[in-house]
Amino acid sequence: MRRREFICFAGSSAVAWPLAARAQQASAMRQIGVLMGTPAQDAESKAELAGFRDSLAKLGWIEGRTIHIDYRFPANPDQYPILAKELIGLGPEVILAQSTPVAAALQRETRRIAIVFTNVSDPIGSGFVSSLARPGGNLTGVIAYEPGITGKWLAMLKEIAPRLKRAALVANPKTTAYDYFVRNAKIAATSLNIEVVPSPINDIADFEPAIASFVRVADGALLTVPDGTLYAHRDVVIALAARYRLPAVYPWRYVVAEGGLMAYGVDVVDAFQQGASNVSRILRGENPADLPVQVPTKYETILNLKTAKALGLSVPSSLLVRADEVIE
Repeated sequence: MRRREFICFAGSSAVAWPLAARAQQASAMRQIGVLMGTPAQDAESKAELAGFRDSLAKLGWIEGRTIHIDYRFPANPDQYPILAKELIGLGPEVILAQSTPVAAALQRETRRIAIVFTNVSDPIGSGFVSSLARPGGNLTGVIAYEPGITGKWLAMLKEIAPRLKRAALVANPKTTAYDYFVRNAKIAATSLNIEVVPSPINDIADFEPAIASFVRVADGALLTVPDGTLYAHRDVVIALAARYRLPAVYPWRYVVAEGGLMAYGVDVVDAFQQGASNVSRILRGENPADLPVQVPTKYETILNLKTAKALGLSVPSSLLVRADEVIE
């Protein structure tokens, strides 16, 4: 017996009707999946998802009433493929994907279900879209970092450490678009007279050896990029930058709040809110192949004066004036 026929049949019974009504209401809900690249207990994850749900609600999609959302959070990056397969098996109409490796795991599992990504830096190079204006497949979303941002990071390092000659770009190629950042950093570094030293790592255990090798030559700094490995172990990164007295720039505000020197990056909650707009448009019938990849609308600069003082650095007024937040 078909589901619709069953509901009609149940309607003939006064006792069964409330159950049938609830079943019909549930079936009317639209199904959304969310695959995060960060743990469920992570404060930033909670803020991002709250922004996502709030924006959906403003667009008419209320969780528990008009939409049902299935969430999946990894304990480590090795779980991305497993969780992607599990989430797709639930049959959502659209999936929100946080980060490049998460979007890649989902793309390997489906070319049919729409995927909206956030925190992806190089969607063309990663093979997610044909172009930013016309993605052409089942993925679209919000680009996290345009190529020119590496130049801004390096310029900030040069401002706060004028003698800077070298910058180590340390990250895990498995959890970020590493070549994308290295390529653009080298282009930007030429005009600043800085040598970019690529220092790829396989896991966080490789981080200290990479830094220890790098600091054998003076006048260096640390250039970090959006990377799941460094994100998960940012306490280690902050501690080692302090131990080796390396000026460092980060893409995330909360690293500076936790003791990092300075950051310049996108407002990640705003990016999730932009992602909600694409999810809404897809639920209303638009094709992800025709939805342009969005660019960030909000950036923020954060400085930690206490960390600067500990490193013996004087923060120039040019940086202070531009800062959205100064931690003292």
